[in-house]
Amino acid sequence: MGGSRLKLLNLKFVGLLLMMMMMTLSARICFGDTDPRDILAINSLYAALGYPPLPGWLVSGGDPCAEGWQGVQCVNSNITGIILNGANLGGELGENLGAFVSIIQIDLSNNHIGGHLPSNLPLTIKNLMLSGNQLTGSIPDSISLLGQMTDLSLNNNRLTGVIPDSFQQLTPLINMDLSANNLTGSLPPSMANLSSLTTLHIQDNHLIGVLDVLQDLPLIALDVENDLFSGPIPPKLLTIPNFRSTGNPFNTTIIPSPPVSSPSPSSFGGPLPPEVGPGIQVFGKPTSVSSRSSGGLKSLMSKKVVWVAIGGFLILVVLAFGLCFCMSKRRKEKSAVKVSKDRLAKNSTLNVLKSSEHGDNRTNNPLTRSSSKGEKVETISKTKEDHVIDMTKVNASTLSTLPPQPSAREGVIVKPIAVPPTTSRRTLRTLNSAKFFSVASLQEYTNSFSQENLIGSGMLATVYKAELPNGKVLAIKKLDNATSQKWSDERFMELVSNVSKLRNENIVGLEGYCLEHGQRLFVYEYCENGTLHEALHLNDEIHEKLSWNARVHVALQIARALEYLHEVCQQPVVHHNLKSTNILFDNELNGRVSDCGLAPLLPSSHVSQLQSSGYGGPELELGSYTYQSDVYSFGVIVLELFTGRKAFDSSRPRGEQFLVRWAISQLHDIEALSGMVDPSLRSACSSKSLSRFADIISLCVQPEPEFRPPMSEIVQSLLHMIQRNP
Repeated sequence: MGGSRLKLLNLKFVGLLLMMMMMTLSARICFGDTDPRDILAINSLYAALGYPPLPGWLVSGGDPCAEGWQGVQCVNSNITGIILNGANLGGELGENLGAFVSIIQIDLSNNHIGGHLPSNLPLTIKNLMLSGNQLTGSIPDSISLLGQMTDLSLNNNRLTGVIPDSFQQLTPLINMDLSANNLTGSLPPSMANLSSLTTLHIQDNHLIGVLDVLQDLPLIALDVENDLFSGPIPPKLLTIPNFRSTGNPFNTTIIPSPPVSSPSPSSFGGPLPPEVGPGIQVFGKPTSVSSRSSGGLKSLMSKKVVWVAIGGFLILVVLAFGLCFCMSKRRKEKSAVKVSKDRLAKNSTLNVLKSSEHGDNRTNNPLTRSSSKGEKVETISKTKEDHVIDMTKVNASTLSTLPPQPSAREGVIVKPIAVPPTTSRRTLRTLNSAKFFSVASLQEYTNSFSQENLIGSGMLATVYKAELPNGKVLAIKKLDNATSQKWSDERFMELVSNVSKLRNENIVGLEGYCLEHGQRLFVYEYCENGTLHEALHLNDEIHEKLSWNARVHVALQIARALEYLHEVCQQPVVHHNLKSTNILFDNELNGRVSDCGLAPLLPSSHVSQLQSSGYGGPELELGSYTYQSDVYSFGVIVLELFTGRKAFDSSRPRGEQFLVRWAISQLHDIEALSGMVDPSLRSACSSKSLSRFADIISLCVQPEPEFRPPMSEIVQSLLHMIQRNP
């Protein structure tokens, strides 16, 4: 009986083992290439977000890495990134984010995600971008466990409570943005441990206390505007290049000593402290005020009053004599100055103002005339083609507040903005290479920035077409409010100055700028044939004109632009945002690179967007971006020219969505090249030309940045290719 029961138990145990083995095998078959733990984590996240319509995403099971779920990045079998910026997501984040095994980047910015910030966060995370959502509650103490994090963006949410004292282990943290929430309390002491922090934004909260904890950090940008910080600003913070602190009740003045007329003498012969009165002992010595000492004090005070009165009278006499002298001298000067001398003075003033405001004496811009005494300023418009607002009878103080304000006859009623004198000087210098356009003139040229003049919008700005009275067409790049508010007038003018120095026939040139009434706009040359992206994928008419030879020449023009930026400019310029939408065509279908020098405007999230759009090299996952990353993006653009495909196309089969991944293994296969080339070109180019073009692409998109060639070598390779096949 006992033997049969034991036998039955053995059979049950064997059955249980078999069942577990079958479950394991079925799990492996179900999960496929992706780590099962990551599948469970992403299924849980999908459920918490409310099952949004994301291509490929499943509530249960699936294979995110092999199937190429939207926004999911993988290395081997592990999910390393989820980038769904601006994907109209709702729901919450759930409490299972920490289940991801190797994820290093989560970017769910600019959605509608609510709920609390989960306490269970992935320990491997480096970039956590959750800005522009509806997160509530407090920042969890568990962020202290994220010892590998370099970028944290929680701005523009509804977070409340104090900032936790949890930064002891976050020494790798470089950028942190907690702005535009409802955070309270003082800055935690552990912030002093953020030894790598270069950018900190905590503005637009309700934070209190002092800023001493930040004074020894290697900050390059610090924004604490519109909080409740008090006390004196530590001197070290005032040396930060980009420091913004307005809107706080800082005590920046030294507390004055008690007035001379109020003190009572102490036992030391000096004034008593405010809290010490008659009959109080100071350091063991009794103090009292006798009638005799009181009488002496009154006598002393009366003498001081007399001397103050005499001094004031003398000052008034001196001022009166000085005023009479100045008026007499002015009358003499007016009668003594000859006509020729007066003309010379006027011409000299005109030349100085013209050179400082417009830079080039050969242009037909307005001339600003000023009297030698600096009392009145007026602008004389030569033609209707000029862009500077006319001004009449403006006080001389306008000269110290730039940019100029519009006159009443332009029909614009706005409050003038105050620009620091330092900005004024910088503005004058910058005007040597870029023209100033008023808001009123740009409104006129764009029909009040109407929808019919809208060219497009991007990460930083909206672009409008502007037509001047003389028929010239320009492109106006109007920065969005979020980007504009982060830049002071002085920093913006420095950027304008740097961008205006970039002059090359293969670069879209900066014509001017507008800095007025809180608006920041760039004025560029207009390229009438749109972007390379539109030409390849949207505009059939331009597509037909892009022959094989035309595409090779476009590649050469882009390469020369990058060669100029990387190797010719005295201070090398890295583009940081090179893609087909930033390659414009002029009226002769010459390719010209736009947005050069605007990298400082880019938010930290642009790197993930560059990767998700197919233009970012593998090194961007590690936070590294150099001129070699530009070379990779150039290779992707040339691959677009070669194949006629998009850098990322979610409509294609999952294995072909990322262009480089699909093409990289075929670039050295001569037979495969003829099948990869844009179908409209297959009968128009030789196999040798295809092979040479593919070799250039292959060099540019190598995974290791150090093996990618400099742009000067690429230019030479393209030139040799054109010479052999003119």
